[in-house]
Amino acid sequence: MKTVRSLFIPKWTSDVRLEGKTAIVTGANTGIGKETAKELAARGARVILACRNVTKGEQAASDIMKNVDGANVVVRQLDLADTKSICLFAENIYNTEKSLHFLINNAAVAICPYAKTVDGYEMQFGVNHLGHFFLTFLLLDLLKHSAPSRVINLSSAAHAMGKIRFDDLNGEKDYHPVRAYAQSKLANVLFSRELAKKTEGFGVMVFSVDPGVVNTEITRPIRRPLVDLIKTFSFVLKTPAEGAYTTVYCTVTPDNQVLTGGFYKDCALAASCRAAEDNLTSLKLWAVSCHLLGIRWR
Repeated sequence: MKTVRSLFIPKWTSDVRLEGKTAIVTGANTGIGKETAKELAARGARVILACRNVTKGEQAASDIMKNVDGANVVVRQLDLADTKSICLFAENIYNTEKSLHFLINNAAVAICPYAKTVDGYEMQFGVNHLGHFFLTFLLLDLLKHSAPSRVINLSSAAHAMGKIRFDDLNGEKDYHPVRAYAQSKLANVLFSRELAKKTEGFGVMVFSVDPGVVNTEITRPIRRPLVDLIKTFSFVLKTPAEGAYTTVYCTVTPDNQVLTGGFYKDCALAASCRAAEDNLTSLKLWAVSCHLLGIRWR
């Protein structure tokens, strides 16, 4: 079984240390986010666990500190479905942190029934794309000040099934949970490519990551028989720690060995789908996102 798993899950190691560095990981109370935070803390970074549920965040921080000697982790409340919460989180960061070297936009909701964020956006598009778009906008000055720095946006292989439905971004005309999820994950890749172009001269590198098929809580809304199928092939699913490999790779790999704006999978540069490389779509999505959020990037 181990031999079979090795075909699907390549190993990667690095001894790069991160003392003096500060990272934010959204959705760090469980799954890939928690494992990412744990790995960065083990490398010496100060890690801010940005979690909607503070109680679960504190439990995750406690778990990390039990497993990592001297771990420097703190929990901050962040609800990506509420722009007021995002503003308060960013204000807290500016008031308490002198620098920010890594912003890891990991949190996501997946394949859920139709719902809206506090601000009225379809939940998956609102949290997975707009929430992180707005958070990055608010923290960009600190990232620039701390350069060299990096933004890492977690996407998914599902981005290849996505299409940005500009005529129905909110899914009010025709909502399908899988289609909405794929749209949001395509948006993550398009945002990464466009942000990379705008920040290249400021020492801020940007990556989008496909963590692979990982056994985490994000699939909890999925119904049978898909659940049964996933359980049948669970031996080829990545663990959350394995799912964090590529995120950590994009965090610690030297600048001259990674490509800003790149799409990464299995700790290597990978090909994204054709729609993710459409410059006109990325520009339009950028403009529409700014309009919806009422912001203007400098």
